Amino acid sequence: MNFELFIAKRIIKSKNTDNSINQGTRVILRFSIIGVALGLLLMLVSLAVVKGFQSEIRSKVIGFGAHIQITEFNYENPLNFKPMEKNQPFYPSLANEEGVASIQMYALKEGIIKTNEEIAGIIAKGIGADFNWKFFSQNMEEGAILEINDSVKSNSVIVSRHLANQLKLKLNDKLLIYFIQNGKSRPRKLTITGIYNTGMQQFDKAYILLDIKHIQRLNEWSGNQISGYEVLLNRYEDLFQMDKILYKKIPTRLNTTTITQQYPEIFSWLELQDLNVIVIVTLLTLVCGINMITALLILILEKTNMIGIMKAIGATNRQLRKVFIYMASYLILSGMFWGNLLGLGFIYLQDKFHLIGLDKTSYYMDYVPVDLGIVEWAILNLATFILCFIMLLLPALVISNILPSKSIRFN
Repeated sequence: MNFELFIAKRIIKSKNTDNSINQGTRVILRFSIIGVALGLLLMLVSLAVVKGFQSEIRSKVIGFGAHIQITEFNYENPLNFKPMEKNQPFYPSLANEEGVASIQMYALKEGIIKTNEEIAGIIAKGIGADFNWKFFSQNMEEGAILEINDSVKSNSVIVSRHLANQLKLKLNDKLLIYFIQNGKSRPRKLTITGIYNTGMQQFDKAYILLDIKHIQRLNEWSGNQISGYEVLLNRYEDLFQMDKILYKKIPTRLNTTTITQQYPEIFSWLELQDLNVIVIVTLLTLVCGINMITALLILILEKTNMIGIMKAIGATNRQLRKVFIYMASYLILSGMFWGNLLGLGFIYLQDKFHLIGLDKTSYYMDYVPVDLGIVEWAILNLATFILCFIMLLLPALVISNILPSKSIRFN
């Protein structure tokens, strides 16, 4: 152990009985540790909440539109898809591509639901037996998912809680949907077998799920024609890389569209949340740094007499600065330990037990979501320590101005 670290440990661990650090100074140092702990706690919780919120909203949007859609080129009405052939060289083998979770066919058509008292415009999403039900299973409030096979057409439909409440419908009710094809009304009578609720009213008030064979017949398509394919990925972070890879694997007459291109306003809004995190983390880091500067200056003032004595017996300014920086670093690490303990503990409890709830109609979810990766946690801790450490260098320079002839008599 080097000389500077030994002296720093002796001072920090000294007992009240030896008057090494007086009681008032100890209280201030404890408050400095508490300040760092609270600062890191708030930074961890803020980062986890923003990341959790972004992840939840992304997953809900992706649940309705998948990560990537493969369709014919269409620059007009996105709901008026040019049909493409179901039999493609990439289907279903594309599902085996690294990074791809699944691929599923779909078809969309606009319609109107009419009851005796209410009316609502909807988007009917036709799905097949290859549909990935993970997202809707997690958000199903009543009933069950659709049982779809390639041979028999299902007359079941899944609607949202928003539509069910608006139209005063319940599970197992008959639903009359009017579609327009070639200027003529084409009604379909279906049975509600499931009710989902994602909290994203932009989608909940519009989308219903039914057998794709209904959409094919309404559009006067053959059984081999669909609107396109949806590709679900294992990780959202791979979206843009996978979009380039998939684009090269499909025929030139087809196009890929990412979920960020379909809903740019939502994803631009989510990206703005990162700015909030940067502002919060910056301000709290400054507060932590100022706490440490205050603590270090108090320690230097408290130990002015000792500094003079050590200078008199040959200690250099560099050695003395290192002593006090070691002491301040100990305080930072102590605060970071408690901040991590409290912050990660809260994040774990919130993730498991949803202690803090939300109004789903306003926030799209009924609890505060949290999500914090190991990499983000490590970067936040490292950045906090480094920035606080750098801020300590300036007050440590005060030691150079302390003269032994005056400081030895300082009281």
